[in-house]
Amino acid sequence: MKKLVKISVFIIVVLSTMNVLAQSKLKLGYLNSDSLMLIMPGIDSANATLKAEYKAYQSKLETMQKDLNTKWETYVKDSAKMLPSIKALTMSEMQDMNTRIKSFSSSADSSFKMRRVALLKPIQERAIKAIAAVANENGYTYIFDSALGVLLFKTESLDVMPLVKKKLGIK
Repeated sequence: MKKLVKISVFIIVVLSTMNVLAQSKLKLGYLNSDSLMLIMPGIDSANATLKAEYKAYQSKLETMQKDLNTKWETYVKDSAKMLPSIKALTMSEMQDMNTRIKSFSSSADSSFKMRRVALLKPIQERAIKAIAAVANENGYTYIFDSALGVLLFKTESLDVMPLVKKKLGIK
C-alpha cells in the first residue's frame, strides 16, 4: 500500500512538472560566438594593437638571444687564450644573460596575456549585452553558443546571429 502511494505521488509530481513545462513555452536560440567576435566593432584595432605588442616583445627577445649567441661564439673562439678567471666570469655572464632571457620571456608572455584580456573584455561585454538584449526583446528563454559544439540539433530559423548583428549595427 505504501509503495502504491509513493508511486502515485511520484506520477502526480512528474505529470504536474510536465504540464508546467509545456505551458511555459521555452524559446531556444543559438549563435556562433567565434563568428560574432570576428565581426565585432573594435576587434580589428584590438588585434592590430596585440600584433604590434607581440612583435615588440619578439624583437626584444631576439635581440637578447642574439647578444647571448655572440657572446657564446666569442667565448668558444677565444676560450683557449682566456685566463681561468676570465673564463669563469664570461661563463657566469652568459648564465645571467640566459636567466634574463627566460625571465623576460615568461614576463612578456604573462603581460601579453593580460593585455589581450584587457583589450578583448570590453568587446566581449558588448557582445554579451547585445545577446541579452536580443533574448529579452524576442522572448528567448535560452541562447546556446554553437561554437562550443554542444548543440545536437538546430533549426536555422532560431539562429539569433542576424538579430545580434542588427543590435550591434553590424551588416
